[in-house]
Amino acid sequence: MDVVATTVFIAIFAFITLLGFVSAHWRKGDMSQLHEWGLGGRRFGTWVTWFLIGGDLYTAYTFVAVPALVFGAGALGFFAVPYTVLVYPLVFAILPRLWVVARQHNYVTASDFVAGRYNNRGLALAIAITGIVATMPYIALQLVGIQVVVGGLGFPTAGLAGDLPLIIAFVILAAFTYTSGLRAPASIAIVKDLLVYVTVIALIVVVPIKMGGFGSIFAAIPPEKLLLPPVKDGNTGQISIYTSLAFGSALALMLYPHATTAVLSAKGPNTLRRNWVFLPAYSLMLGLIAMLGYFAYAAHIDQLPELAPYFAQYKAQFAMPGLLLHFFPSWFVGLGFAAVAIGALVPAAIMSIAAANLFTRNIYKAYINPTCSTEQETSIAKLFSLIVKVGALVFILFLPLTYAIQLQLLGGILILQTLPAIVCGIYTRWFDAKALLLGLAAGLAWGIWAASLTGFQTSGYALHVGGLTIPAYIGLYALILNFAVAIVANLVIRMLGMTNQGDATVAADYVG
Repeated sequence: MDVVATTVFIAIFAFITLLGFVSAHWRKGDMSQLHEWGLGGRRFGTWVTWFLIGGDLYTAYTFVAVPALVFGAGALGFFAVPYTVLVYPLVFAILPRLWVVARQHNYVTASDFVAGRYNNRGLALAIAITGIVATMPYIALQLVGIQVVVGGLGFPTAGLAGDLPLIIAFVILAAFTYTSGLRAPASIAIVKDLLVYVTVIALIVVVPIKMGGFGSIFAAIPPEKLLLPPVKDGNTGQISIYTSLAFGSALALMLYPHATTAVLSAKGPNTLRRNWVFLPAYSLMLGLIAMLGYFAYAAHIDQLPELAPYFAQYKAQFAMPGLLLHFFPSWFVGLGFAAVAIGALVPAAIMSIAAANLFTRNIYKAYINPTCSTEQETSIAKLFSLIVKVGALVFILFLPLTYAIQLQLLGGILILQTLPAIVCGIYTRWFDAKALLLGLAAGLAWGIWAASLTGFQTSGYALHVGGLTIPAYIGLYALILNFAVAIVANLVIRMLGMTNQGDATVAADYVG
């Protein structure tokens, strides 16, 4: 065990833990109200929202899984960069309208909006369950990040001793989330982002200097890892996989419950619009983080004797931590590993709060106890946030996957199917809830089936059209089927005169 690195890591982690508990008194409100505990009172300004959304979306997935994918698969791993570029023009137009109508009607979740917009609790329930199920593997992905860096510090990796640091991190996360709600990750996100920027800039500057420059690094990368292979024999191969992953992930990103939670916590729609202008700074950082996979490959980091045991345990996921261990002094290793661990805690906290909001508002209050008080509502949300974290912990302890990124991509297949109901509903009431339910069911069923063909290990499906083979992101194919079924079903429902035009909102509710 590296004593210096571990000491720095624990010190930073202890500071973050203290900050999480103290956050309950920051912009203090009535924490017995769900919108105060679960949305921070909808009072976060531009900078806090910027850090919160950045900390929410750029997670342990960013620091561990993206360099791991570039290290293992080469250029394909860079799909994460264009998708975070594509997403901001989309959300600039869509999400401020959602914030306005949510504030007007006191909606806490996207499912609240769906229930009001379509006058259909069944569709809202389906959206809520999909959101919760999609969020579970995403929380587990954050725990993978903690698991990797704790192993890198030299802690045991097997048995109870190996699981203990992960369990301790979970208990800390559960405790400050329970007491402070969304205020905890909002305040911690500021520290997290500063640590991440320092760590990534140091890696981008120091490692090339020690390896002889960027020219030497890229000269050591085989051409097949630098470029996507061309279309061959009618098979579009990685080109269509790359494109569809980027576009599909961009569509899915803001549909996740934790993204909606961060958005609805902002002070107003103009706060959000300013954020969509400034958030691409994170996309630049993401491109630099992806390049770390090439740095690790060129340095043959997996072949170094002192790092070989870690790669045997964590495979490509140890690419970025391996760079820190090999090229930096112990104190900076502790700082960099803390950045990754905190980069896991912030989104995990928001995700558990988001899942709790969905359960409380759209399952418990809608079906189990419609007359519950606001205090009961918040208590149930706090309890369910703990249950979600336990589920994610069990998920990662007993169901490990080869690439951590597949956990997020599997959740993306599911959450992408909520797009027609949420996004179309923000602009039009043309769809009937029954048609949207049929489309959602078709998209989910086909998506899960297609992913099961590879044992849920990959997120691509090869579609054969004539003489062409088009491998692409399963979630995008499922969304196309979802829309097709919903459109056809809606036309049939209209022809039969079975439409339900009930709508709790009016056009003026979306203007702001």
